Amino acid sequence: MKAAGILTLIGCLVTGVESKIYTRCKLAKIFSRAGLDNYWGFSLGNWICMAYYESGYNTTAQRVLDDGSIDYGIFQINSFTWCRHGKLQENNHCHVACSALITDDLTDAIICARKIVKETRGMNYWQGWKKHCEGRDLSDWKKGCEVS
Repeated sequence: MKAAGILTLIGCLVTGVESKIYTRCKLAKIFSRAGLDNYWGFSLGNWICMAYYESGYNTTAQRVLDDGSIDYGIFQINSFTWCRHGKLQENNHCHVACSALITDDLTDAIICARKIVKETRGMNYWQGWKKHCEGRDLSDWKKGCEVS
């Protein structure tokens, strides 16, 4: 019964939002233009790898967590701390609606991800990055993408 409720909630959240799944190279170009390469010392490969393991490059990816908060978008940014979802008590450190993090325009998501890295002093916020990207040679993530 609980699972059905969660699936219904997810269905309601994505209604009216068209999913876009970027390619690795398209994201590499967007991230590079946005100044993410070497932001706080993290190479472009870190950002591309993290986005892959967090969302599969899906702009509308959402995950409901056990505490009732929701991770949103390509970077899976959490509603409790970083964005505003409805009238729930949230911190909204990025000063953005969570719905702005699940659009094809990645501007708000990138600004918020940069804030997360700066305020938490690194990429440890993202479990996908910690498990699959941290401390590895990530040069192949931008290989063939025509980014410097």
